[in-house]
Amino acid sequence: MGADLHCHTRLSDGSMSIDSLVVLAKKQGIKTIAITDHDCLAANVRGKRIGDQFDINVLPGVELSATDSKRNQKAHIICYLPDSPDRLEGLCRRNLLQSKKASQYMILKAASRFPVTPDFIIKCASGSTGVYKQHIMHALLESAVTDKIFSDLYVELFSKESENNIVYDAKYPDPTEILAAIHDAGGIAVLAHPTLYNSYDLLDELIEQGLDGIEVWHPSANADDISYLQQKAKKCGLLMTGGSDFHGMYGRDCNTIGSVVTPDENLEALLSYKSRKRRQAAKNAANK
Repeated sequence: MGADLHCHTRLSDGSMSIDSLVVLAKKQGIKTIAITDHDCLAANVRGKRIGDQFDINVLPGVELSATDSKRNQKAHIICYLPDSPDRLEGLCRRNLLQSKKASQYMILKAASRFPVTPDFIIKCASGSTGVYKQHIMHALLESAVTDKIFSDLYVELFSKESENNIVYDAKYPDPTEILAAIHDAGGIAVLAHPTLYNSYDLLDELIEQGLDGIEVWHPSANADDISYLQQKAKKCGLLMTGGSDFHGMYGRDCNTIGSVVTPDENLEALLSYKSRKRRQAAKNAANK
């Protein structure tokens, strides 16, 4: 049935616990998932343990935040299967600190305009390593300021085109720094949802610097996008992954686990990628 390699828990901007996420995957018939919380590796150990209980293969991962300063936009790079995840902890802490600074600004702005307090917004983010836009909207939903999280009010507050936005952009490392950190940790670097952030120019640059793969299948990608990304991956010898970008009730659309997947053959390519690279490196060394 394929693997859902892009899932979030309440440790970042998802609404579901690790345990519930694994159970949902079981109910959906998905045998392999990856937990890819934003700048947070904490779900991976428990995810693996709970996955074993339910016969679900939970791959370790993390979706790392970057700032593409050249194009003044954000980017996300997913790290899969790091050999030394502890080497990413410092980067995650720095990213979460930047995220916290940005969220403090937005929390105060929201509290000054609506009948919610900063403490109440933070309470809605209980269990998360940060406060995300969904948590602010959750507080406004609880206070009956809006009737849903992704409403017109969400667009008003978090679209940069809105005159009334409260957006404050966190300053994350350059994508090249993120890529290097992933490889230093022995991980596999995949550019997340290039269609969502229009990261095509960045994609070309990262390929030249050793990017390992592209998230081809994602809710934001239509048939033409998928075809283009598949051709790009095949031409450049890159891995192809996919996933639902599951966030539970904090998701923009109704994309449950398994609604978008990585085909079995591409999952196998991901799982065998590092061993194949080692064999190729040994072969190259022997031929010198």
